[in-house]
Amino acid sequence: MKAIITVIGSDRPGIIALVSAALYRCNVNILDINQTIMGGYFTMVMMVDLKEANRPFEACAAELDKAAEELGMEIRMQRNEIFDAMHRL
Repeated sequence: MKAIITVIGSDRPGIIALVSAALYRCNVNILDINQTIMGGYFTMVMMVDLKEANRPFEACAAELDKAAEELGMEIRMQRNEIFDAMHRL
């Protein structure tokens, strides 16, 4: 199963490190990543693969919630099929 992760908030050091560490703890593979800084705001979109995850989707999302709280940012993970359904024309 694949998922889309979005990260948005004020730019600061360590964002990628904390998000990647949370994914590592869940054994989630990063397939693609796009990031930019716009007017002092950090934005990142990642596609990840959860097929080898060592925890259920909800537990991995909870790991990302911990990172979001530590960073003071918004981090959301959506299953790829839900993301696709929401954005179909």
